[in-house]
This record gives sequence, structure tokens and C-alpha cells, in this order.
Amino acid sequence: MEKLLNIYKSIEGLSHEEALYHVNKFEKIVFAKKTMILKEGTVEDYLYFIDKGIIRFFVNKVHPTEPSKEITFSFIAENTFCSAYDSFITRNPCAYNVETVQETVVYRIHFDDLQELYERSKVGNYLGRISAENLYVRKTQREISLLMHSAEERYLNLAKAYPNFIREIPLKHIASYIGITPQALSRIRKQNL
Repeated sequence: MEKLLNIYKSIEGLSHEEALYHVNKFEKIVFAKKTMILKEGTVEDYLYFIDKGIIRFFVNKVHPTEPSKEITFSFIAENTFCSAYDSFITRNPCAYNVETVQETVVYRIHFDDLQELYERSKVGNYLGRISAENLYVRKTQREISLLMHSAEERYLNLAKAYPNFIREIPLKHIASYIGITPQALSRIRKQNL
């Protein structure tokens, strides 16, 4: 909880007591590797702060003549807020799945508790805005990367920005994330060793 508390303490003008009040609204959860945090068709009730670990967001692509497959569209790692945010804010069922890649420690806050913090203080609104902005920036960067970069460039950019992803995430999920087959990813990795 120290990392989360430090984020609150870094907000100018926020007292230690107010920071503790906010942080105490969060609940610590330890998820085992490959735990489904949210299944498509359910409503997201939590905003998470990842203390340790990696979370994967993916859809199940179903085609009548092909076997279904998972397509990964995001990874979120430690020291970051995350959520199935579209479902969280609209209160509508989620169209994708959220799963841990490895054992993951999170601090989560329920939607209702976050709404109370928003009403009670400007700090709650500030952190909510920052979380939403960070999620938006990540989404936009991903979309631009898919449009502008080759698969090899996407892999190299991912390896440079998040080297722990390459070490800790199964290659099939990384291949799906950058939009290629695991075999094509193996060729790219061999060329760049």
C-alpha cells in the first residue's frame, strides 16, 4: 500500500490524514497467475492500482468456420491504475476479459466508494481524471502503433518500453498483442538477438 500512499502524498496540498482516508478506501487483493478478474458480459465494479504484476485485456474472437482465439489488446503493469474503464464508468457489461498474467497484487476501490471520494474532495476527482487520462493516452498510442508501425517495430518498441513484458508474458500473448502469429514473432526475435 506504500506505493499507492506515495501517489496520494505527492499531491500538493493534501494532508497526511486526507491521503490515508483515501488509501483506506482501497482493498488489497492478491490474484494467482491466470486469474480471470473480469469476464466479458459482466460489469466492472473496481478501479485497480497494480502494486505488483501484470494484467492482460483480451477479447475472444469467434468465427463460424474457424476455431475461436484470444486477441490481446492491452497489458498493464505495476504502479499503474487500470480497469475495464468503459464498463466501469457506463455501468454496462464489458465486451472483453481481464486476466492476470502472473501473480498480481492490486489495491482496488469499488465504484461506489470512488463516487463518494469524488463528491467529498477535489483530490478524488483529480486522481479519477489522471487515471482516465492515462488510460486514454495508452489506448491512443496503441492505435497509432497499429496503424503506423510494422510488427517488428511494434515488438521492438514494446521490448524497449517494457522489457519485463518480454521476459514475463507468454509469447503467444505478445504475438497476439502486436497482431502476428507466434511463429512470426519467433522469426522477429531471432533476427533481433
